[in-house]
Amino acid sequence: MSLHVDTVSATFAAKAPFTLLRGGTVIDGTGALRIQADVLIHEGRIAAVGQDLPLPASADVTPIDCRGLVVAPGFIDVHTHDDALLLQDRTMAPKLSQGVTSVVAGNCGISLVPLVTDAPAPPLNLLGEQSFRHASVAAYRQAFEARPPGVNAALLVGHTTLRFATMDRTDRAAEPAEIARMAELLDACLGEGAIGLSSGLFYGPASAAPASEVTALARVVARHGGVYTTHLRTEMEAILDALDEAADCARDAGVPLVISHHKCAGPANWGRSPQTLAHIESLAQRQRVALDAYPYTAGSTVLREDLVDGVIDVRVTWSTPHPEASGRMLAELAAEWGISQKEACRRLQPGGACYFQMREDDVARIVSHPMTMIGSDGLPHDQHPHPRLWGAFPRVLGHYCREQGLFTLEQAVHKMTGLSARNFRLVDRGEIRPGAWADITVFDPERIIDRATFDSPLERAAGIESVWVNGQLSWTQGGAGPALGAGRLLSLRAS
Repeated sequence: MSLHVDTVSATFAAKAPFTLLRGGTVIDGTGALRIQADVLIHEGRIAAVGQDLPLPASADVTPIDCRGLVVAPGFIDVHTHDDALLLQDRTMAPKLSQGVTSVVAGNCGISLVPLVTDAPAPPLNLLGEQSFRHASVAAYRQAFEARPPGVNAALLVGHTTLRFATMDRTDRAAEPAEIARMAELLDACLGEGAIGLSSGLFYGPASAAPASEVTALARVVARHGGVYTTHLRTEMEAILDALDEAADCARDAGVPLVISHHKCAGPANWGRSPQTLAHIESLAQRQRVALDAYPYTAGSTVLREDLVDGVIDVRVTWSTPHPEASGRMLAELAAEWGISQKEACRRLQPGGACYFQMREDDVARIVSHPMTMIGSDGLPHDQHPHPRLWGAFPRVLGHYCREQGLFTLEQAVHKMTGLSARNFRLVDRGEIRPGAWADITVFDPERIIDRATFDSPLERAAGIESVWVNGQLSWTQGGAGPALGAGRLLSLRAS
């Protein structure tokens, strides 16, 4: 097997300069076997792929020696809460340092758009307290393009955000007029470039919504050719029912379904991943279904008493009334205060935490599944965040692929590139081929590994050599590259 080779014609010589990635191991993102090849970048796209590419003598070419390194498509983080970070930190270091070149924001029903408020209620406050300033995707795009960040981004519109934008109370089902208003807002957002709808029925402000409310909104997504992603109503004992609810909504609406951060949560649910994965496979026989996962046994979200069971470990990531508790274990705080863990949880709110609610064999099985994409689910606004924010993708490549041998390097790269681009309908992304956008990550397969831990969550990964975004060198071993802000806001029509 070999990649298609485009001969570089002399007509290129009079155009913009070239970058030639010479002699690397090309893993193209499709799952195909690796080959030794050169990759030529020109005007933001991949111009050619092949061995010993012939170049016109007059061409302005910058050669980069990639011998001994893997040249892969830039990684696509399909599950992020980077909505505000994209506008606040142009370097996007947590992502570029992992080799991520594109992110999907607005997951779990939580999106900045379309809502303007000074007091976002949980779980919207996961995106930051002062971030909700964009009543439309057009307004968000204006802010994005005024100071472009270092990575590409695609936006989902959150069902919970739509509820806050249209309802006086979220502890009930929406009235028909409210659903109509939500659909109107969603339709406008999709028309302005959003790629789909996300829901988070697990969270209080959306838990009262019946399936019919979600289906009505998903039908709007179907008209635009978008996707529907969901943080299931539950990932604990009733997970099969929750999977069926999500699948039925998507099927009735005629949209592809993405199951967010699939897991078997809670001790009573441990060991059920063979059952849940088989169930997802059966659903995929009748409709388009995908799933994503992060490679850790702990999740992270807002502080919630119902998640504190006295059995699993809980680490506080932030607390408004007790900022000094950030990074500490809930059990230790409860013991110091002489109260129960649930009482300590109440005292710390509003806040966030990491919940060690999964078992390693389930995580490994889910991450290894052929349908599974990789998403970090990182929370960049946490004071002491989950290490997945800085380490998810190198952890898959280093720990689960190289050290554990759960899948091949080609399969690992496919999970975070080509598979992701296909499921989220990101045109000309996620592959190394002529004509695709030059989002490229070069890494050392023998050195790549996550360094972020639960004690030190902000450590950069090892083994990422260089990262190109839309043909611009955006990250090197030493940090940010010469191109600041090469990212674009992606849409279903023009990515």
